[in-house]
Amino acid sequence: MSRRKKKSHDKGHIDESWLLPYADLLTLLLALFIVLFASSSVDAQKFQALSRALNSAFSGGTGIFDFPSPMPEGQMQSTNVKGDDTKHKENTKEAIELLEQAEKRELATIQQKVNSYIEMNHLTEKLKTSLTDEGLLVSIRDNVLFSPGSADVRDKDLKVAKEIGELLVMEPPRNIIISGHTDNVPIGNAPFESNWELSVMRAINFMKIVLQNEKLDPSWFSAKGFGEFQPVASNDTSEGRAKNRRVEILILPRTIN
Repeated sequence: MSRRKKKSHDKGHIDESWLLPYADLLTLLLALFIVLFASSSVDAQKFQALSRALNSAFSGGTGIFDFPSPMPEGQMQSTNVKGDDTKHKENTKEAIELLEQAEKRELATIQQKVNSYIEMNHLTEKLKTSLTDEGLLVSIRDNVLFSPGSADVRDKDLKVAKEIGELLVMEPPRNIIISGHTDNVPIGNAPFESNWELSVMRAINFMKIVLQNEKLDPSWFSAKGFGEFQPVASNDTSEGRAKNRRVEILILPRTIN
């Protein structure tokens, strides 16, 4: 009797063996979605951390992430490097722009200082300043410093030259280029064979006077001569030629690397 009842009880029991493959299927689906999510990220470190965590959770047999990553690790790292490099370049560009703006303000302050000197000494017709793309330019008419055809600063103008040198004392210091310019009238003086030579020697001699100021470092200075080849006015008139005969002081911005 008992045997028959047991047999009848077995027939009524529901077979649950399907739960195991069903659970495995759900696990694989979860793993698939995690793989898809992880593969969309380019952060290699997070991807590897996620791999280790899931392999630990699903330990036993081959780990889910033991297979090659859907995106090669080198490629993911390369993507990160490119992103970081782009961000670095943007930050560097912004920093350079801020430094350039600050430098322009400093040059404008120096310009105001020089302009005040020009006004106090009634030299507005002989000296002028301008801010250019290259830096602060101070232009001095040649008749402020030199006799016609001469490259020597006149004794009576040594005071002006030295006072200009005092204006060039800056902190921090900047590179300064002193250049000489002439009109296009051929020079007839024996000491100089050309206007080019005259312009060079005027720049050098003026620079020597300026550098008598011990607060100035000669390593920041250089001299050039352009002769008649960089006119600022027409050489067809006496007024234009007078403007072209000049010495220029170019105060350069500090170098930004």
